[in-house]
This record gives sequence, structure tokens and C-alpha cells, in this order.
Amino acid sequence: MDDPQWPRASAWLAGGGAARDDAPLLAVLGAPLSQASISPSQAHLTPDAIRRALHRYSTLAARAGGATVALDEIAVADLGDLDLSGLDSADAQALVAAGVAETEGTGLPRQPDLLVLLGGDNSITRPAMDAAVTALPDAGLLTLDAHHDVRDLAAGPSNGTPVRGLIEDGVPGEAVVQIGIGMFTNSPEYRRYCHDHGIAVVTAADARREGVGECVRRNLDSLAARCAELYVDLDVDVLDAAYAPGCPGARPGGLAPWELVDAAFVAGAHPKVVALDIVEVDAGADPDGRTVDVAAQCLLAAAAGLATRRR
Repeated sequence: MDDPQWPRASAWLAGGGAARDDAPLLAVLGAPLSQASISPSQAHLTPDAIRRALHRYSTLAARAGGATVALDEIAVADLGDLDLSGLDSADAQALVAAGVAETEGTGLPRQPDLLVLLGGDNSITRPAMDAAVTALPDAGLLTLDAHHDVRDLAAGPSNGTPVRGLIEDGVPGEAVVQIGIGMFTNSPEYRRYCHDHGIAVVTAADARREGVGECVRRNLDSLAARCAELYVDLDVDVLDAAYAPGCPGARPGGLAPWELVDAAFVAGAHPKVVALDIVEVDAGADPDGRTVDVAAQCLLAAAAGLATRRR
């Protein structure tokens, strides 16, 4: 039974949010890609699953210290999903880049303050960032991920290659920060690649010790001091495996859901973050929906963060 005094997040997304011309604008775009996943995946089911999960959530974010943020403070546009079915990985990634680049021409009144992409596997990060920022050499990338994602590109793009691909495209290695790197989730060779290219690596243990939200805030501020625009990649397999049955790459020792949701809020609040993706959730392998729920909360937390940018 619907209660008009308990607005649902699903209705907020469908209804457009705030009508004020000066309200921050959030755009949401689905990128249902799973062809590039190293392990079998139905991540293409996830954008729709996230939207359906929003029916279980309200539009009021309760923050620490009693602070609240209402999502009706921002305008939102759901741009639907890109049609990536039947395409090979390379063609699908080209379409992701085109879809992100054409965001401004989709009936929006202006360029969104924040674009959130709903994956899909992690291979969408490279084309999405390529298209979302003005110039890759002037942009910074922050990932929350258990993995370095710097596998060799010889076999083509996959969900294990986006960071390496972006560096080859022009993102300076010194402008890449990886938070949440796990134990026994990477190889010595790929760790050397990160070291040789100046990528900053923060393990899950170190991020937890500092506080994940504070770690993300500090590193975004550091990147912002030398980068014109920032892109954030939320790979949900950064979570501990107990919390993320829908993430085939999740392992014990990862982050907790509330830590990732807090990171999404901090990213949404940062004025230089122009785009953010939520990836690596396989809705077909998530029997009780708990992993999709985390992804949905990350979307809402990023939106709540955006609402605080002009306060």
C-alpha cells in the first residue's frame, strides 16, 4: 500500500525530482553489458534490477549526527538503458562512449552536474570516462575495487582491463587512486604495473583503518588539486563476499556495505566528480537481492551527496 507521505525512490527517479531551474541535475544511464566479463555473468540484468529495488526505499537520507538530505532537492533524469544486446565487447564499448557523449542531447535542459551509470560489468568504465571528461590528461580516476584492473589488453577489453586502458588512452597514472584493494585478489605483475605507473594503492585494511568515507574524501581532494574533472568507479566486488553473493569477484576481507554507500555519498558530494559508475553486480546470481540493494543504495547515496553540493 502506497503512502503519499512516504514517497518512494522509484517514483522520484521516474518523476524527475525538483522542478527548480537551479536544482542540481542528476542523470542516470543504464549500461547493461556483460559480454566483457572474465567470469560468466548476467550483469546485463542489473540496471533494471536496481531500478526495481528503488521501490523499497524512501527519498530521505539520514546521515550521521542527525543530518538529513531529501532527494527532492535535486532534479533527476532517467535516460533509460543503452541497447547493447547482440554486440561484441568492442562494439558495445563504443556504444557506451557514444551514449555518454550524447547525454546532453537527450532532452536534458543542460549538462548534468553528475552522471551515474548503472552497469553492467566493469569494462564500461573505460569508454564512460573517455566520453564523460573533457580531456583525459587533465582528469583523475578514483576506484573502489578489490582489483587493479590493469590486465593486458592484447585479448581485447574486459572487466579486468579498464584502468590499464584509460592509462593507455591518456589518463596519467599519478592521477589514479585505487581504494579497497583486497588480499590475494591481484598478481605481483599487475601490482608492479601500478607501481611503475604511479598509481596510488590503498588496501581495504588501510581504508577501513582510516574510515572509508574519509579516505575517499581525502583522496578526491588530493586529485582535485591537480585535476580538472574526476571520475569515480564503484566496483561492488570491493565488498566482503558475505555481503555480495551477486559479485563473482568479491572475496572475504572486503568492505562492508555501509562503507561503500558512504563512499558513494562522498563522491556525489564532491564538486569535481562529473560521473560515477556502479558495476560488477550480477543480478542473476543474487538470490535474495542483497547485492542489488547495495547498488541501489549507492545510487541514492550519490544523489544525496549531489544534493549537498550547493548547501
